[in-house]
Amino acid sequence: MPTFTFPARLLDGYRAFRTGRLTTEQARYQELAERGQSPEIMVVGCCDSRVSPEVIFDARPGELFVVRNVANLVPPYTPDGAQRAVSAALEFAVQALKVKHIIVLGHAHCGGIQAYTEPGKPLSAGDFIGKWMALIAPAAEAVGPAEGYPSREDYLTRLAQCSIAKTLENLMTFPDIRGAVERGTLTLHGAYFGVADGRLSVRNPQSGVFGDVVSMD
Repeated sequence: MPTFTFPARLLDGYRAFRTGRLTTEQARYQELAERGQSPEIMVVGCCDSRVSPEVIFDARPGELFVVRNVANLVPPYTPDGAQRAVSAALEFAVQALKVKHIIVLGHAHCGGIQAYTEPGKPLSAGDFIGKWMALIAPAAEAVGPAEGYPSREDYLTRLAQCSIAKTLENLMTFPDIRGAVERGTLTLHGAYFGVADGRLSVRNPQSGVFGDVVSMD
């Protein structure tokens, strides 16, 4: 019978947390435990281990409501009775928490985006990832073939950013989200993180162009 061994790296990290951050923020954790969470911002991010919204935005406990999946995608509103994790998180964020902002956070070197452009043998018989990546198809159609770009990197960047824009469109198919946006109580944003250089770009909703936030300072 195999021996149960919890990852030592996590145990070491937790011990550091207990003697460090938990000590300095104990009062905040206590307050959050007593009154519950009330974040104003939801982030739809990628489950890529290099792109943690809490780290990128230097967020404190209780500040961000985060849902992560492969390639930071949101399917269109589909009230078919199926169990849909992303839709459930969105519903809770908008109806229960009443968040004021939803940010779709994409990033460079996204494995999901690359997987879509390099179709191959399914990872498994069920091929969950392949079916999920099909959500990128509208963005791929919009950006056109890779041959039309100066480099493959340029193409992947454009595809990732267009996928963010399409995901924002999908968010607007949810009646509660559309209603909140039209009432002015909710704002949708697109953002793109450069893994290698750490630069963050945000999408201008009028032009659709992503601009480096450092140049905006």
